Amino acid sequence: MLRVVHGDATPEEIAALVAVVGSLGSGAAAPTRRRTPEWQANHRKLRATHLHGPSGWRSSGLPR
Repeated sequence: MLRVVHGDATPEEIAALVAVVGSLGSGAAAPTRRRTPEWQANHRKLRATHLHGPSGWRSSGLPR
């Protein structure tokens, strides 16, 4: 429900206001949370193969 409290609004202005407020809607539903937290997900438990050669041990701890 809208009510003009102060001033003299024309029917066109009220129609524009109703159109803008009506287009806002209730919004989208909130996204659902994942059951498994990302830090506990199974794909995080898999390890990549270590690189061979000089400095291979050093690069094994770096993110890929």
